[in-house]
Amino acid sequence: MSDPVVVLDDLRDESGELDRLVSELSAERWGAPTPAPSWTLAHQIAHLAWTDRAALLAITDAEAFAVEAGKALAAPDRFVDEGAEEGAKLPPAELLGRWREGRERLQAALRAAPPSARFPWYGPPMSASAMATARLMETWAHGQDVADTLGVVRAPTARLRHVAWIGHRARDYAFLVRGLPAPAEPFRVELRAPDGALWAYGPESAGQKVTGPALDFCLLVTQRVHRDDTALVATGPDAEHWLTIAQAFAGPAGPGRAPGAVRAPGAARPPGADRPPAAHQTPAPEDA
Repeated sequence: MSDPVVVLDDLRDESGELDRLVSELSAERWGAPTPAPSWTLAHQIAHLAWTDRAALLAITDAEAFAVEAGKALAAPDRFVDEGAEEGAKLPPAELLGRWREGRERLQAALRAAPPSARFPWYGPPMSASAMATARLMETWAHGQDVADTLGVVRAPTARLRHVAWIGHRARDYAFLVRGLPAPAEPFRVELRAPDGALWAYGPESAGQKVTGPALDFCLLVTQRVHRDDTALVATGPDAEHWLTIAQAFAGPAGPGRAPGAVRAPGAARPPGADRPPAAHQTPAPEDA
């Protein structure tokens, strides 16, 4: 797990980059449809604001959060969309203001949290560092939907290491959420970072292995690209199976993207036509 100060700084930078993409949009542009079915640009930002508020509640009032979590369990297929829909109805300036205020309040709460503290969530309790990492993963993933909608190509940064880490950590969850037994042996994951460095997870001696560009891996585990449209290489049948179901977020398995709908940098397949539905993100299921 990363130093909480470092990941919080990176979360602030990731949020700032997304903020710059949407801050000057016209009111009409906020209504543009994104790759997530029935979600506009406004829904994407409203979802981030809603989840930031939920995280802040988990940190500051565990009992109140338990009530909200109960509502989510009672409507697992609707609560994420309902939260986004409520915020998307706001005027863009008000929605943007809520998102900015909420993420700053969450930043302050996470920075003030004791390193040993664990906070309730929709999955297992999480530390401040894990919560910040999950928020960064989700901000980056929804930021990808925004960038795709606006036709913007974002340069990958070292902040992807947090998304890659959480994607690797969530390996077993991807199997379990589908009712499948998780592989007994650990995997080795070796990713080429944007600056050419190697990010490696798992034992070097592992028989099952995944290698390739970090960006491709991050797009895959956030279900922003189909496995066939990446340059990732799997060694071993379990590793290959994982790449077809990987998800870095908690909650039901998402539909992901169809093959040929989008091409990650370095992949051999050409891009297809329209992008298919993308899963709505919720923070990752595992702590450090």
